[in-house]
Amino acid sequence: MILGPLEIEGYGPVRPFAGANADLGSVGTVGGLRRTRRPGEVKLLPTIDASLDACEVRDGATLSFHHHLRNGDGVLNLVLAAAARRGLKDLHVAASSIFAIHAPLVEHIRNGVVTRITSAFVSGPVGEAVSRGQLPTPLVLTTHGGRARALEAGALAVDVAFVAAPAADRSGNISGRLGRAACGALGYPMSDVEVAGHVVAVTDALMPYPLPAIDIPQHLVDFVVEVPEIGDPAGILSGTTRPAEDATSLAIAETAAAVIAASGLLVEGFSFQTGAGGVSLATAAAVKRRMLEGGIRRSFASGGITGFHVEMLEAGLFRTLLDVQCFDLAAVNSFRRNPAHQGMSASMYANPANRGPVVNMLDAVILGAAEIDLDFNVNVTTKANGVIMGGSGGHADTAAGAKLAIITTRLTASGFPKLIERVGTLTTPGETVDVVVTEAGVAVNPRRGELALQLQAAGLPIVDIAGLKAASEQRAATHAQPQPEPAGRVVAVSEYRDGTVTDLIRSAGACVKLPRR
Repeated sequence: MILGPLEIEGYGPVRPFAGANADLGSVGTVGGLRRTRRPGEVKLLPTIDASLDACEVRDGATLSFHHHLRNGDGVLNLVLAAAARRGLKDLHVAASSIFAIHAPLVEHIRNGVVTRITSAFVSGPVGEAVSRGQLPTPLVLTTHGGRARALEAGALAVDVAFVAAPAADRSGNISGRLGRAACGALGYPMSDVEVAGHVVAVTDALMPYPLPAIDIPQHLVDFVVEVPEIGDPAGILSGTTRPAEDATSLAIAETAAAVIAASGLLVEGFSFQTGAGGVSLATAAAVKRRMLEGGIRRSFASGGITGFHVEMLEAGLFRTLLDVQCFDLAAVNSFRRNPAHQGMSASMYANPANRGPVVNMLDAVILGAAEIDLDFNVNVTTKANGVIMGGSGGHADTAAGAKLAIITTRLTASGFPKLIERVGTLTTPGETVDVVVTEAGVAVNPRRGELALQLQAAGLPIVDIAGLKAASEQRAATHAQPQPEPAGRVVAVSEYRDGTVTDLIRSAGACVKLPRR
């Protein structure tokens, strides 16, 4: 039957059948247009250059990258080198994190290939170059959850997401568990592939279809490119991922564990997150001993996972691990073989605008700090001289979500005091920080009066934050010189997880302060 133009009440316009594949093409989705695939179409492309052609990358495009290979990632450098050879300009690099391995990005900034960067963490030469004012537009520093929120809201619109795929097949199924560069969880690209205009899997381990362990499925991937090497898996291990063993760190860790116990949260089903630093993991070890002594089992640990967390899972102290990225190769091996070690997207982990992120389920989180001020504000973004050396990552997300947010820190670093009048850059607002633990005692946020009484009753050494600042200054060998009024242009914007701005960082390390509520 041949149908002419027709509209049916209660149904709408009728599109007459015109052939099995006649009406395929670009289909509308929440994220915009997405190209469909007809039977027999090939996704495998020979080169990165071919993928730039296929995705119609033009000047001004937004390209996203991800840090599951951490300081071993090679894909960002490969793609930007290809873009530079083609003469592309004004690109926006939306990378979940940037490490020292991405130093070639500095030259692309100088040459105008890249003029915008959005990231949750920037370290190494790129952070230094941005601090000197070399990027023509302000670097946007998000949180991990804030980045996922921006992607889903369309505030961060990605033209092409390039995913470093430790293993992939010809249809675009991706695994982080297999291949020479196996990295474990793929939590950060999981958020991008849902909304990006195009998705390209870049792999050095092309495997037969179908891939036996799929972490990102083929229906979200447009093209596959095989390259000789996507990076160095040894670079996944960056920084300390074992508990500290020096006396001062161990004393801080024991005190932090005592704070958790005194808070009343250390009961059956306790949930927990730590960073990968030595003091944080030493705190986890101290909590582990208390749990073993009390016969307590936890519900889960979350965030970036290390071999130490794996040991606690295998000892029965966690029921499961919720992993957004692996911090070392022991965690990678666990993710590969243990079904209780589960992956999660950055959105599931920390997006404040979804139906409930994992950070909201945390009982306690242990975090570090570069600086802390009298209002409990924390800086993990800039050094004492104002140079960009990091960013929030999940710091602000977990502090906001957890019932108990503890900052563990020594009083000084490199001779400088870590407790100061006002942080150089506000990364995590003090209203979300509950306790600061140092070798000189414990400061409790005045907002948590009931908690302060609990800790006092437990005999913990309570000191007000001004007392910790005084002790920090007394022990410091060097004191930062007063900075002149900021005069340089704004080189970076520090965003909170909801997209509001906590600080503006100016060139030469000077930071202009926004009014504090």
